[in-house]
Amino acid sequence: MKVILCGYHWTGCKALELLLEEEHEVFVYTHETQNCVADLEGLCIRKNINYSLDKIEAINLPFTPDIICSVYYRFLIPKNVIDIVKGKIFNLHPALLPKYRGCSSLTWAMINGEKKCGFTYHYIDEGCDTGNIIIQREIEIEDFDTQLTLYNRVMFESMYYFLEALHLVENGYIGKKQEGIATCYKRGCPMNGEISDLMEDEEKERFVRAMCYPPYPAARYGTYEIRSFKELRAINL
Repeated sequence: MKVILCGYHWTGCKALELLLEEEHEVFVYTHETQNCVADLEGLCIRKNINYSLDKIEAINLPFTPDIICSVYYRFLIPKNVIDIVKGKIFNLHPALLPKYRGCSSLTWAMINGEKKCGFTYHYIDEGCDTGNIIIQREIEIEDFDTQLTLYNRVMFESMYYFLEALHLVENGYIGKKQEGIATCYKRGCPMNGEISDLMEDEEKERFVRAMCYPPYPAARYGTYEIRSFKELRAINL
């Protein structure tokens, strides 16, 4: 097939490798990479895969694709692109949709004290994470998880299902309508990364773990960076 991958981070790299293993013709849209993030652009160069750092648009498509895959892509894909591919376009979202649409889904799930999270492969439509569900799986949030460990556990598990989702879309599976109460969070650090004295201790402890994703900034309490609840208690003694 002719496949366009809109991707970023290590999951975008893994999705490219899986597509190449099945010998699809692939073009990649990605983003410039910081040195703390796996380099999909660099992987394309090493494997001689054509790619672009421009936002995907109908006018810059390299060919008419059979399928478009989105894995950690940071731009909304416009309707005219969705129309070109006749709706055969899907995304991997690290949440149990319709809960936690939008950004920082795993972070907010931890902050809010959820016991479970997961991932959803879903069709892309004109809304934000509103398309029909293709595959969805639950993963428990452990008491010891940080944002980093939870993200890696969820995304590692999700990549086992990437090709299954691809083949379901290829074969015309329409998916299941999202059901339940929807929640959505905007891009940006939750609560500006600041611990509030109005939080209960359990909330503070979860917030500290939810902010832990080195090398990004840790949670803050006043002028202090807080990397563990133990550090916070020591300050408050």
